[in-house]
Amino acid sequence: MKAKPQIVPLPNGPYRLSAIEETRLQRQSGAQYSMVGAVALCRCGGSRKKPFCDGTHGSNGFSSANKADASLNKREIYSGRRITIFDNRAICAHAGICTDRLKSVFRYGEEPWIDASGASLEEVIETIRKCPSGALSYDIDGVQPAPPPREPMVTVADNGPYLITGGVELMNVEFGDGASKEHYTLCRCGASQNKPFCDGSHWAVEFKDP
Repeated sequence: MKAKPQIVPLPNGPYRLSAIEETRLQRQSGAQYSMVGAVALCRCGGSRKKPFCDGTHGSNGFSSANKADASLNKREIYSGRRITIFDNRAICAHAGICTDRLKSVFRYGEEPWIDASGASLEEVIETIRKCPSGALSYDIDGVQPAPPPREPMVTVADNGPYLITGGVELMNVEFGDGASKEHYTLCRCGASQNKPFCDGSHWAVEFKDP
């Protein structure tokens, strides 16, 4: 069996990404980085060599501590005609894809904020599959489908987090309630309260890269 690609968040330091041949590291534009050996990816937000670590975490007071309210880490259930949507707000990266793409289902500012019957089954599934954090998931007639197969990939989002897809293993980290392990988002601005996961804080701190 081939070894699975892994990410290890180092205490108060960077992410160590194993450079297994099948893992790709790219920018949001699709531009590829070459990987020779394992690489260290910045997560303090201060490196001058982003996305790679340059040791700045040792001097800027970066802490990898998770300070999120654990009581908020739970999935809510929104039932429709055939589809049931699950949502864990505590692990949302606030990319805005759901509310931008399908406003009839994901109704920002309304209660309940999800109307599972507000669009066609196909539209709802397509939108949920684009959720980068894994906060959204679904089942059809009580069966939760397996995610579509994807190659292991780390995408460096412009001015945002690392987008992990393809089942790259995140080591020594407890995932949120119902969270996907096939795709998830990792903080790289250093400001998330839910480290190592992104919570959208890059918007508040106006993180820039490039």
